[in-house]
This record gives sequence, C-alpha cells and structure tokens, in this order.
Amino acid sequence: MWTADHWKDYEVIDTSGGEKLERWGDYILLRPDPQVLWNTPKTHPAWNKLNAHYHRSSRGGGEWEFFSLPEQWSIHYGELTFHLKPFSFKHTGLFPEQAVNWDWFSKLIRNAGRPVKVLNLFAYTGGATCAAAKAGAAVTHVDASKGMVGWAKENAQASGLADAPIRWLVDDCVKFVEREIRRGNRYDAIIMDPPSYGRGPKGEIWKIEEQIHPFIALCAKLLSDNPLFFLVNSYTTGLAPAVLTYLLSTEIAAGRGGTVLSEEIGLPVTATGLVLPCGAAGRWEFR
Repeated sequence: MWTADHWKDYEVIDTSGGEKLERWGDYILLRPDPQVLWNTPKTHPAWNKLNAHYHRSSRGGGEWEFFSLPEQWSIHYGELTFHLKPFSFKHTGLFPEQAVNWDWFSKLIRNAGRPVKVLNLFAYTGGATCAAAKAGAAVTHVDASKGMVGWAKENAQASGLADAPIRWLVDDCVKFVEREIRRGNRYDAIIMDPPSYGRGPKGEIWKIEEQIHPFIALCAKLLSDNPLFFLVNSYTTGLAPAVLTYLLSTEIAAGRGGTVLSEEIGLPVTATGLVLPCGAAGRWEFR
C-alpha cells in the first residue's frame, strides 16, 4: 500500500464504528468512512474533544454538527497551503491521502530536466494542480464545477502560485479532451481523479464503470511524443488496483512501453499504527 505518511498538519487519530477521527490542523473532526467496518474501544481522548461531527442519515446524505469550528481554515503540506471548510456530504475540500501521489509525480517533474505540461482532469480543489505547479510544471486544470475551480485558484494563490502557468477551465472533462485532440494539443503527463458518478456543467452524466476504459483510451491520444506519466485515482470499490493496472497496461503501456504499478493508497492511524485504506491509484511511468 502507498501511504501518505509525511503530513504534519493532518492525521487520522483513530477509527471505530464506521467513523474516522481526524486532526485537520488545530481542529478535530469526526466523519463517516465506509471502510471502517470495525467497532473498537474509543479510548483516545480526542474522541471527547470534537470541533465538528458529520452525521450520516439513514435516508442518505447527512449533516454537520458544529461545536467550535471556523467557517474556513488552512493547513500546509510542505510548501503548499490548502483552504478548508466543511461542506456537502462530509467533505472538507481536500483528500489528504493524495499526498503520496503528489510526492511521486513531483519528483518526476523536478527530475525531468525539461518543460513539462500536465493535464489535471476532475481536478477538484487543486491539490494535484498545486503540487505539479510547485514542482515546475505548466498545468491545465479542468473541473465541471465553477465553485471547485474557484476554490482551487484560492489554494494556488495561498501556495504562492498566483503567477504560475496554470490554465483554469470549467468544463466537462470528456468534451474538453475531445476538443484538445481535435486542436492537436498534447501533454507530457495526465492526472485524473474521476468520481464514481457525476454530472457535467450541462447535465452530462458520468458513470465510472461504463466510461473509465474509453476515457483512458481517449486521453492516451493526448500524450506527447516524450510523455512522463499517467495517473488514475479511484475511490470506487469495484476498481481494484489490478483493474487499474489492466487499463493502463492495455491503453498506455502496450503502445509506449514504460512501467505500470497500481496499489491501494492509505493514511496511517495514530492510535493503532495500522493504515486506513482510502481507494486506489494506478501509475504509468515512461522509462
């Protein structure tokens, strides 16, 4: 498992009863996690020091219960700064387990010894965009949500990247890729973090099980003649690491060579020393 274990401003303190107890900077949050199938004793004192608790509803969705939490605050990862706030369906605006991928591709970008163009699809609040730009890449950031793109811009500015070569686009990712192919644009690296289910700005429907394979094949057409990497993230239970390996091997490596590795990604749990699984990632690297 690839573990995001270099955080200082974030930690999973403990897990039990379908929930994870987290420290985000100075604040303790309790949120549901479908991977937490165990019900172990809640002995850590932080269980009684919550700043906010997201309660799942039996009817779907849920709501936040606040005790003492600001509307917005920030945490840092190395040179990066991220603004956080509690919003719909338990999220805070950041997936901290992705730091293990940021570290991986940042090293590739820094060691490339040449300009690197990165395309970040389903780019959310810009964690990967900021990491790639900080490493020296020119980044095209695409997400269907205007609000998420605005949030990502704030994170970039907070991270000292206001003048970095980042192109911000509110667009349906599939349609954007199709247009880029027609335009003849190419990228040295592609990052995608597709949702299990989503809608584009004009109501376009995305179902990952049906569309991930053709979409990877489509994106492969955007790779430059000297590509660097291709990264696919998944939070969908059905997409095991072996599935990601198969997709990247058949659609990317088969025609270009290179190496494919896929693993679960996770976060260390302070109270137990174990690792909480947080999805999977597939990496193709041109060597």
